[in-house]
Amino acid sequence: MAAPAIGGIVLDGTVPRIVAAGGEAELEALAAADGADLVELRADLFDDPRPDTVVAALDRLRLAGRPVILTVRAAREGGNAMDEERRRALYMAGLPHAQAIDVEIASTALVGELAPQARALGRTLVLSAHALDDTPPEAELLALVDRAAALGADVTKLATQTRDLDDVRTLLAVTLAARHRGIVTVGMGPMGPLSRVVLAAAGSLFAYAAVGRPTAPGQLPVAELAALFRRLYPA
Repeated sequence: MAAPAIGGIVLDGTVPRIVAAGGEAELEALAAADGADLVELRADLFDDPRPDTVVAALDRLRLAGRPVILTVRAAREGGNAMDEERRRALYMAGLPHAQAIDVEIASTALVGELAPQARALGRTLVLSAHALDDTPPEAELLALVDRAAALGADVTKLATQTRDLDDVRTLLAVTLAARHRGIVTVGMGPMGPLSRVVLAAAGSLFAYAAVGRPTAPGQLPVAELAALFRRLYPA
């Protein structure tokens, strides 16, 4: 099976990629994010997210030359509050202007509508789950990988709250078990910075970094993470 790709960035696991993440306030910083391979536009972080403003932001980022992931994160998984109809409208408008979209596994109806659209347009589908309070058991997380695959995911992303080394160990085990299935694992919270490096070494396809205000607890700045990856994964 061919390795997934986002735009021209092949995600084969040999070198972990860096995703610079931000919202409307970080738009220019995202466009100029030296060291990032990809950028994630968090449309739910806009002050007043509308299809036209999100599309304009996506087009600005595409001109900067890096593939773009569009995310409209649900409030229950860490995003700003927004009704489902608006989320749907933002994804539908933005999908042709992004190289990938990230949607929650739990947003079953929305995934069912977006997955065939993404496939028809040749876009990459990232299906994600976010455990904001803890790190669930390994079996529970691997079941989410199976669920994402059944829904048509090209990449599955699992983000959990990592408070100690046992939590990191669980994510490490999940990453090693699913590394040939297109997996991204993310530790949030106190052990987040360590997890970004450890999980990448185990096969997590990309790691998120901040260009300003972090979009999740535990993110390192892009320049700092890029320097670490250059040292650990020389070209």
